[in-house]
Amino acid sequence: MYCPFCNHEDTKVIDSRLASEGTQVRRRRECEKCGERFTTFESAELVMPRIVKSDGIREPFDEKKLRAGMLRALEKRPVSTEAMEEALARIEHKLQVTGEREVKSRQLGEWVMEELKALDEVAYVRFASVYRRFQDVNEFRDEIQRLQDEVARDALKREQMPLLPDEDKQ
Repeated sequence: MYCPFCNHEDTKVIDSRLASEGTQVRRRRECEKCGERFTTFESAELVMPRIVKSDGIREPFDEKKLRAGMLRALEKRPVSTEAMEEALARIEHKLQVTGEREVKSRQLGEWVMEELKALDEVAYVRFASVYRRFQDVNEFRDEIQRLQDEVARDALKREQMPLLPDEDKQ
């Protein structure tokens, strides 16, 4: 690795450790010529699948485009940047682990809606309205009703008593 200070081509690694929850390696390096120290980060370069749009056009996955869409949906909503970044990372991870060379944009949109639903219901409805091309107020009402029904089902599941006693309590 070239030294960023004197451009000498030989540097030595002084220390290596995992960073970013194990997805990167952080290395402290020292230039053998000028003695300056600097840090580098190393991560695996994984090829992301191409996105197949509904009209059949194929394009490379664009993280900036995904981020912009989620930011637009989350605009002025009480969701932390960290929570949004984690959601983005989960979506990108799903893309990587498919093992496919191409993923339909419809699938990517569904993953985004799943993440937005967990982050903020208003952001979810905003994104869904654009993504599913809502034509009138009734489509908004139907989606909100589906969301309310889902929340009610989840609350009911949490309130139900278990059929069998927990093994931990015995």
